[in-house]
Amino acid sequence: MISSIYFKGYASLTKMQKIEWNNRGMSTAHAIFITIMSVYLVFLSGLFCDQLDGPVTFRSSHLSNFTLGVSVGYFIADLAMIFWFYPSLGGMEYVFHHMLSLVCAVYAMLSGEGQLYTYMVLISETTTPGINLRWFLDVAGRKDSKAYLINGIAMFVTWLVARIILFIYLFYHIFMNYDQVKQMDTFACLLISVAPTILFIMNVMWFSKILRGLKKTLAKRHVD
Repeated sequence: MISSIYFKGYASLTKMQKIEWNNRGMSTAHAIFITIMSVYLVFLSGLFCDQLDGPVTFRSSHLSNFTLGVSVGYFIADLAMIFWFYPSLGGMEYVFHHMLSLVCAVYAMLSGEGQLYTYMVLISETTTPGINLRWFLDVAGRKDSKAYLINGIAMFVTWLVARIILFIYLFYHIFMNYDQVKQMDTFACLLISVAPTILFIMNVMWFSKILRGLKKTLAKRHVD
């Protein structure tokens, strides 16, 4: 409804393009919300600061639980759409990514364990608006525009910071605080060991595609 009012080209899209447009609008809204909340909870709220007593792996709050609940709702809704329109909205890699993220978010919300690391991973959602904007520009026929080029560069930078460098810091933090990590439930320890590793591998694979795409775009611009 919002898109039909504010975007002139929305009415000319095919039925499937409208569904994907709406899906990406929802994911962008969630990404903006969860990025802001994750950055606040991890770096600004003081919930996970070193000055507090007790293991950092067991800290949670009403706000942190509520925020995870919003993400759980999003992952369920998005998974339902992916399954309903499969494979138009994404293949098995998206299903696997969402299922893994959903399990981690649900466990952290219900148990209160490992929320720091869950939110550090969720900061990676900061790359989602850029990815969706790239699709919007492509559908709108703006692939040769300056905005498309700037978007590609921004995607490269945000992906490098939020999905590569931040994950390396995450692994470092887990290693340095392993005495607190091992106090958690066995399933939580398994999630913290396996989930970020799998997601990091996927991030690196997707990052290589982004890099190749950016090189291709820059090469085309240079020729033009």
